[in-house]
Amino acid sequence: MLGNGDAQLYHNSLRFYGIIKESENTMFTINRKNNIEYLTIPSFEQSGLVRHAFSTRIGGVSTGETATMNFGFERKDTPENIKRNFELLCGCVGINPDKLVMAKQVHGDIVLAADKTDAGRRLEGVDAFVTDDPDIAICTFHADCVPLFFLDTKKRVIALAHSGWRGTAANIAGKTVGKMIADYGCDPHNIIAALGPSIGVCHFEVGQEVADVFDTKYVIQGEKPRIDLWALCKDQVLACGVTESNFTLSGICTFCRKDLFYSYRGDNMKTGSMVSIMQLNA
Repeated sequence: MLGNGDAQLYHNSLRFYGIIKESENTMFTINRKNNIEYLTIPSFEQSGLVRHAFSTRIGGVSTGETATMNFGFERKDTPENIKRNFELLCGCVGINPDKLVMAKQVHGDIVLAADKTDAGRRLEGVDAFVTDDPDIAICTFHADCVPLFFLDTKKRVIALAHSGWRGTAANIAGKTVGKMIADYGCDPHNIIAALGPSIGVCHFEVGQEVADVFDTKYVIQGEKPRIDLWALCKDQVLACGVTESNFTLSGICTFCRKDLFYSYRGDNMKTGSMVSIMQLNA
């Protein structure tokens, strides 16, 4: 478990080693309710506009390699367990699980504008959602891949994106913000954004053929190249006009914290999935 004091020590160590910068907004809030642990973003909470969460692996009913709070339908778990885990987490946050719109992700760059007609569906080929409809909650799945949260505090528009290395290379972060601007008339200066727990540059080793896809600015060469997905996703968001002061980086590596999060790489592919969920307040 990651207590608030532990979280501060963890972030201080990341700053010491240069993984996150002194100037960066960091820290998600650790919440514990009914034996369930989940994270929230202070700036999103303070807006009063949304209910949201990023789950951990703590507090659910799953067993075996997916113990205990798995949400991944493709993992070794039962539909009954996953349904119950959604009920438990949504109950903590105040979201009706029947209103969820879920992504059946393909590690691509497709961003979908969702509305109430999508409630209760898993939509294939989608890796990000945008909506201004308070009658639905949007949901993406993660187990090392970068979770991105967006909220336009003036237009009341929300978005979630799942940014794996392929999606990051295809700029799904920028395309999500672009969808908010093009389809909903959002001003990027009014958008607050956050990057949640995911694999850090400390552990994201790749082959040279993958490293060659990325600008060398985000590649650390060594025995094996490592990619800084956090820095790249952040730069993609800021390039759209979102201000740095409106961007929060969790600074938590899922591989480092396998006690708290599922990690596809850290758990040798025998693992579960976390979720990002968010819904506008009516």
